[in-house]
Amino acid sequence: MTGPTKSSSGIARITFRVRCETLGYGECVFLHPDGHTGQPIPLYTTANTYPWYKTRSANAITIPEDTADAKFTYRYSINRSGVFYRWESPGDGPDHMETDTADIGDGRDGEQGGDIPSESNNDVSMEGGGETIETLSTTNTSASATTATPATTPAAAGEEQASSTATVASSEAATAGMTHDRHELPLRLLAVEEEYVINDVLGVTNPAHPDIEHIRVPHASDSMGDMKMLHNTGRADSFSSKKTKSSGTLNPLGGSNTKLNKENSKKKVGFAPEPPSYSGHQGHTSSFGVKKEPVHLDSTDGLIVASVFLPVHLHRSRDGRWSADWDYEALLSMQTHLRVIRVGVVKWRGWHGNKGADGSPEGGVPEEERYLVEQCLRPFNCLPVWVEPTLFGEMYNGFCKGVLWPVLHNVTSVYSSRPDGGGGETKYDDNYQSPNAPVNSFASGGDVHVSETLSSVSTRFSEYSMDDVAMGSIHGDGGKEASLWAAYTAVNRKFVDVIVQCFNEGDLIWIHGFHLLILPSFLTRRIPMAKVGLFLHTPFPSSEIFRTLWCREDLLRGMMNADQVGFHLFEYARHFLTCSRRLLGLKYGMIPDESGGHNLAIEMNGRHVAVTSIHAGIEPLVLNQVLTHQSTKEKAESIRNQFKGKVIFCAIDRMESLKGIPLKMLGIERFLNRCPEWVGKIVLVQVGISAFERGDDYVRTKSEVIALVSNINRKWPGTVQFQECHESEMRLPQRIALLRAADVVMVTPIRDGLNLIPLEYTSAHLDALSQKPDGRKRGLCILSEFSSCTRVMRGALHVNPWKISELANAFHQALHMSEDERMRRLSTASEFVTRVTTQRWAMAVLLDLKAVHKNVDVGKYSGAGLGLGYRILGMDSGFNSLDISAVGKAYRKSRSRLILMDYGGTIVSNDNLDNLSRFQVATKTRSYSVPTERMIQTLKDLCADKKNVVFVVSGKERHSLTDTLNDIPNLGLAAEHGMFVSWPENTTRKRRIWETLVPDQDRSWRSIAITIMEVYTSRTHGSYIEETEMKVLWQYRDADPEFGYLQARELEDHLSNVLRSFSVDILHGGVEEGGYVEVRPKGVNKGVVATHILKNISKISNWDKVDFSLVLGDDHCDEPMLSVMRQIGRRATDARRARNQESPLPPLPATVTLVDVSSCDPFVSPNLSLFTSTVGKKPSAAANYLQDVDEVQEFLEGLVKVSTREQKFFSSVDLRGMDNKFTQVSMHNLPEMKLVEKNMFDNTHTISSGVTRSLSMGNFHKKVKLPTPKVSESLNDYLGTIVDEEDDAVFF
Repeated sequence: MTGPTKSSSGIARITFRVRCETLGYGECVFLHPDGHTGQPIPLYTTANTYPWYKTRSANAITIPEDTADAKFTYRYSINRSGVFYRWESPGDGPDHMETDTADIGDGRDGEQGGDIPSESNNDVSMEGGGETIETLSTTNTSASATTATPATTPAAAGEEQASSTATVASSEAATAGMTHDRHELPLRLLAVEEEYVINDVLGVTNPAHPDIEHIRVPHASDSMGDMKMLHNTGRADSFSSKKTKSSGTLNPLGGSNTKLNKENSKKKVGFAPEPPSYSGHQGHTSSFGVKKEPVHLDSTDGLIVASVFLPVHLHRSRDGRWSADWDYEALLSMQTHLRVIRVGVVKWRGWHGNKGADGSPEGGVPEEERYLVEQCLRPFNCLPVWVEPTLFGEMYNGFCKGVLWPVLHNVTSVYSSRPDGGGGETKYDDNYQSPNAPVNSFASGGDVHVSETLSSVSTRFSEYSMDDVAMGSIHGDGGKEASLWAAYTAVNRKFVDVIVQCFNEGDLIWIHGFHLLILPSFLTRRIPMAKVGLFLHTPFPSSEIFRTLWCREDLLRGMMNADQVGFHLFEYARHFLTCSRRLLGLKYGMIPDESGGHNLAIEMNGRHVAVTSIHAGIEPLVLNQVLTHQSTKEKAESIRNQFKGKVIFCAIDRMESLKGIPLKMLGIERFLNRCPEWVGKIVLVQVGISAFERGDDYVRTKSEVIALVSNINRKWPGTVQFQECHESEMRLPQRIALLRAADVVMVTPIRDGLNLIPLEYTSAHLDALSQKPDGRKRGLCILSEFSSCTRVMRGALHVNPWKISELANAFHQALHMSEDERMRRLSTASEFVTRVTTQRWAMAVLLDLKAVHKNVDVGKYSGAGLGLGYRILGMDSGFNSLDISAVGKAYRKSRSRLILMDYGGTIVSNDNLDNLSRFQVATKTRSYSVPTERMIQTLKDLCADKKNVVFVVSGKERHSLTDTLNDIPNLGLAAEHGMFVSWPENTTRKRRIWETLVPDQDRSWRSIAITIMEVYTSRTHGSYIEETEMKVLWQYRDADPEFGYLQARELEDHLSNVLRSFSVDILHGGVEEGGYVEVRPKGVNKGVVATHILKNISKISNWDKVDFSLVLGDDHCDEPMLSVMRQIGRRATDARRARNQESPLPPLPATVTLVDVSSCDPFVSPNLSLFTSTVGKKPSAAANYLQDVDEVQEFLEGLVKVSTREQKFFSSVDLRGMDNKFTQVSMHNLPEMKLVEKNMFDNTHTISSGVTRSLSMGNFHKKVKLPTPKVSESLNDYLGTIVDEEDDAVFF
């Protein structure tokens, strides 16, 4: 601080931000205020905010009364590896920003800089909390994280370095004799008790105007909405609540969004902003008044791509040298500016585990040469995952191809041609395994030998087909299915180990393929804060097909642990959403993002899983290089010459039934039967890729295709040219040559995922749009409507492959199409091919992944569940298990306590968890669950304490509560969500006195509501009506989830229109549990009854204010009560902190529904200790949680023991902690106790039992004069006179 000393008038809170783009590896930034004798203040960055660094928390700056000339000066230092390196210099600033800073030298070297701080005071502790507001003139800022740029964050497997040290001198010593310019902040621009953000640029010490942002924190107004808002379902309807916040209607604070945004908007103080590129805040503004920068990907972003195979080709020379090159036709081999690490299995001979006489002569990469392969792949930034070939083959061929592949393609067979699913050991002609025929030499397709057997290579896993899955308790019968599932999980675990080793904080993890569906579950255990994306390149089946898998829940939960799930088409995404709704009971919808848009997401345990649907493209540059290669031109010309004068139809398909090759053959046969004039003028070149992993399906498809080809060629010789080859013999160069030679390409699968052949074909014929017609009928695609690329290739002919007449008509239409129409179709198809490349697709998906909101605070997320049931829960920061010791301590010190607890699910097992039990209870065919005798006794003991007011607040009817809890004295009851209240009484009576929370007015609405509900019940199977004394519910938890939800929405609208003249609330909630529509009297909920009890506390107790409160609940019906009481406790805490001049606490989380609770302030002690807890670990308005009803039982018993122990026994520690104001206890309150005379020492306390005791560690310095001992002269003197007792006769 410069200028004369002035009396302080208050403080302002400042957060410092500085843009640093010149920092090198391991360098970080520290703030040095002038006149600050403490340690320097570290600044931090993240992957999302780089290159902006900021202080962890706001720093307090003293504002004098006279601020005319007062300034706050400071500068930044650069530390390297935790040790002071240099001061900031003009060279750190951007080139385009002119400054007036004098040339003070580079300062990069300590000797040249001349201002190396002394090491006499060089330890800077970075431990401690970052939440403390500090005054820079007196105290120091501390932090708890390691400062590093995203590009240089050490790979620590997701673990953050706990602490570090930096070597730098204090500011006074460091600034001695310095001539460096400082950053200057005029204090006249600041106001007391306000919060600001200062934006600096490293090296620019005297800009024209300081960039100051005034953060206006909105304060809750006196009117925060009617209490009846609490009846909303809260977190159960988070989508609608979030939509409301962004739609400009009502926000939780009771005002309009327009006003809220105006209050939250940042205000520049007086001056023009810095240039846009360095202002750092030109993005969108969030609801908290902080502008969000647009999401972008740059070279500082790290990316880990995990796929089952690495996109490289390995080669091994005879002398044992390994080499590799990119597999350019692989989708994931694209080059990008990001820091990419690829993780996957190396594809080498024997990788599938088929080793032996009929299999591969090798068993994968030898273990002794694996390190050589790792060295070979290091320049490619590829990390191999080493898996035993047998295990990997069981996973890949057995589970992925044998189990998942058919189901994902909507195929499930309940009938098997062979009951054992296998068959005998068979042999297969090796010529078909490794054909040596060149691509441009196709068989005539005449008499082709059809093998009746299959080698053990292809039948090894055929016995694991879905035809013989046996049902069992866990995974099938514990035999084949269990072993396949174990292999699948084992391989996924091996991927986790490699990913964690190379993970750096801030990296994105992008998982590809159905082979790694449960990988996100394992990753969230190890690195929960990583942003994980999962992209499927296969279709996703409907829920009716997917539910046939025995491991369906595990697979779905594994996918749900990702932050983003991507598909090529929305059709697949829609099936995924339906599965999540029907199988897991989750909600999905459009949620607002931080940039002002809306994204499709699934709500999963308090967090959102984004769902993306973007179709991939191809890389035109790579294809153009292949097309212009001389060998490609020669092969294409050779194929054209082989079929000179004919229209060439080509197709490249894997040899499996899903590709629809037999249907294609039937289509051309029908076309030639009806149009014989085209015989000899067309040829269909069908290339079949061997699919040994498909087992019996491959054999059957191959046999059927060969039979059909032979039949067609017998009628019309040379019409179909069929050639089977291995996948390695139909790579991109061979494929492009064939596509270039063909006039029409046919892709007619009956179900297919990503297929890039139509895109490659279109790219190969783009020259037809610019060249003159050459007489060829080229450039047309015939696509099945079941292929994913059909949605993006709008210029193609779309056919239903199951309809043979459509296939035949497609041949006819392609041959008779005019040149103009063909070019228009080619031009339309080329739009997507040229616009959406592989890189653009990847960038779009990764931008969505990076934009996923994931809080950097680890405490926001919590894990729950065992095994594959593990899941990440989105929690509020600090949402932990209820600290029983803290509650007990506050409970013991308090003298006026209010305890509110729910009934079902809190003190008794919940009847709502089981649909059948719920229906039986609703229809009164089964009685309610009742509390145990142990719980009843615990409640009696709690109510027996005169300091306690205990209430059970339930949604059940009055008779259900009185049947079980009526015999407990001093227990208050609230039935039907608080509609009926029975105050505590000292004695028990058969009939309780009840009063209503709202006036019991006209009930004629009940008959109207029931009549309407009966109509919807009759047309919605599985729904039923539940009636209580004051409300009516339409339950659809047993109905079809989607149809029931639609009917519930319609019923809600219907009731709202009919009952608008009645004083009732119509609620649609409980969607997670199945859902219901409820009609109840207006203004009744547990939040309202909680405040009603609190305001009447003086009428039912001997005290006027509550100094301890405990609130327990378990479901969404209890959220209003938890929200209200938590706000009451926060108001008391804020008032107490304000009196003590402490910084305010952060705002309450979004799970708390904000309402006006100021009317409860007179009934709350300033020293209120309030605890809220939900039963079960889940997102809630409560601050803590207890696991289950049993833990609630133990917890309440602990409170009883605290009360009992307080009345009887005290330890020395308890006696020391006693408050003097509670030392006097009147005798009329303790008629059976006797006071003990006060001890001679002064350190005595009268405890509640009436006994005055001395502390064991008393004031021993006090001296007490003892009488002089007298020596007895005789026995009579020693014993004294013995007098007979008058009552001796009583004993003898």
